[in-house]
Amino acid sequence: MLKGASALMVLTVATACAETPQEGEVKKLIEQNIGEGAKIDEVKQTPYAGLYEVRTGGSVIYTDAKAQYIFAGQIFDAKTKHNYTKERIDELNKIQFSDLPLNLAMKTVKGNGSRTIAVFSDPNCGYCKRFEQTLKEVDNITVYTFIFPILSQDSASKAKNIWCAADKNKAWQAWMVDGKPAANAKADCASPEAQVFELGRKLQVSGTPTIFFTDGSRVPGAIDAKMLEQKLSTIK
Repeated sequence: MLKGASALMVLTVATACAETPQEGEVKKLIEQNIGEGAKIDEVKQTPYAGLYEVRTGGSVIYTDAKAQYIFAGQIFDAKTKHNYTKERIDELNKIQFSDLPLNLAMKTVKGNGSRTIAVFSDPNCGYCKRFEQTLKEVDNITVYTFIFPILSQDSASKAKNIWCAADKNKAWQAWMVDGKPAANAKADCASPEAQVFELGRKLQVSGTPTIFFTDGSRVPGAIDAKMLEQKLSTIK
């Protein structure tokens, strides 16, 4: 497991093959057409409709061979209903779960703890509170919670108070489930909310909750117990 600052130099798994001359030309053209400051990470020819995939961070758009037209949307196979765009974005957004700096997270073990997830949550997030209620219905799971203060002005101070409580896990549950603020935080406590914020930025976590699974995949947003169990059942 990576520790501390070195762990923040993480975690995006998308590895590209060598760029073809045509892909390089399309990349050059689309950068010119979009304008200065355009950040194009990769252009890749697709096997469908003569389109080129244009990757910008964890998102994709499409263009033609002359980069004259831009299509922002999702590509489906009309016969199989397969969503190629979602598949590609899921691939781009995968992480190496074992590289997560779990020392920056709170750890909760239920039952035998045999299944593992990591969750980025903001203490002011209503959907995160809903997901905490969901987790009460799930057994045999280990949950690493990264307190990710992005939603409100006081999110960081709440994160610090919870982390620095005598029992941080108990304080988190008291606030998220019962609405009871953390009290008696240790004054000399160094909390990791700034490091978690930077980690979330590097992982392109744009909302809370964001749930990561050990296969590297992520689910943005709260899901119910049935959906969580279904997802966990697919991971070996």
